[in-house]
Amino acid sequence: MNSSIVENKPLSLKLFSGVFIIIWLFVAAFPFFWTFWGSFKVELDFFSKENWTNAITGIRTLHETGGNFTGNGYHGAWVQEEFWRASLNTGIVCFFVVLISLTIGTLGGYALSRSNFRYAFWLLILALVFRAMPPITLVSGYLLPFFEWGLWGKLSTTIVVLVAINQPFTLWMLHSFFKKIPKELDESAMVDGCTAFQAFRHVIIPVMWPGVITTGLFSFLLAYNDFAVTAMLLSKENQTMVPKIASFMGTTQTEGNVMFAVAAVVLATVPLFILVMFFQRQIVSGLTAGAVKG
Repeated sequence: MNSSIVENKPLSLKLFSGVFIIIWLFVAAFPFFWTFWGSFKVELDFFSKENWTNAITGIRTLHETGGNFTGNGYHGAWVQEEFWRASLNTGIVCFFVVLISLTIGTLGGYALSRSNFRYAFWLLILALVFRAMPPITLVSGYLLPFFEWGLWGKLSTTIVVLVAINQPFTLWMLHSFFKKIPKELDESAMVDGCTAFQAFRHVIIPVMWPGVITTGLFSFLLAYNDFAVTAMLLSKENQTMVPKIASFMGTTQTEGNVMFAVAAVVLATVPLFILVMFFQRQIVSGLTAGAVKG
C-alpha cells in the first residue's frame, strides 16, 4: 500500500520535493564548501573588494605563490600559530567531559529510572532548572575561587565546569532511555544469579548502547563547540580550537591572519563531519529508541 501511494504522487509534487531538497542542500552545504575553497587562496583573493570572482580564479594567489591554490593558511595556522596545540587541548577536554558525563549520567540515570522514591522526580527537576540557567552566569561564579586557588587557565578546571553544565542534560537524556527499557530485564537477570550491577553492565548497557552513543555525541559537541566557558576559563597557552579561531579574527589588521582563521575553521569542522558519518547509524538508533516492549 505504501509503495502504491508513493507511485501515485503527482509529478509536480515530486519535482517540488526534488527542487526543495536540492536548494536546501545547497544552502546548508555552500558555506562550508566556500570556506574550504577559500582556505586555499590568499586574503586579497578570498576577500577581494574589486571583484568577487577573484576568490574563484585566484589571480592574486597565482601572482604571490605561483599557483592557483596555496596551503599557506594551513601552515600558518597549524605551525606558526600552533593550532595543533589548540586541537590537542580540545581533544583532551572533549575526552574527559564525555567520559565523566557519561559515567555519572549512566549510573545516575539508571538509578533514578529504577527508583520508586519521590525524590528522584525532584532531583530531575532540579537538574532541569540548573540546565536552563545560562552557562555564562554559572561560569562567573567559578572565577573568584579559581583565581584565589591558582586554578584559572588550566584544562582541568574547564573540564569540571563543562561537566557541571552538561551533566543535567546527560542525566535527563539517559534517564529517558532507561525508562523505556522494561524492568523485567533487570529482574530476569537477577533471577539468573546476576547482582544489580552485573545486570546493569551485562544486560541493560548492551540494550542502551545506541542511547549512550547519542548522548555521548551531544556531550562531545557541547565541549567541542563551546566558546563562552573556554574563553573565560582558559589562558592563552591552553586555548581550545574555538577561542583560538576567535583570536585569529581579532588580529585581522595583520595580512594573512584572517586566512589562518579560515583554514582553522576547516580544520575544526572536518572532524565533526567524520564523527557524524562514522556514528550515523548509532545516532539514528538512539534518537528513534523507544520501541522496546516488555
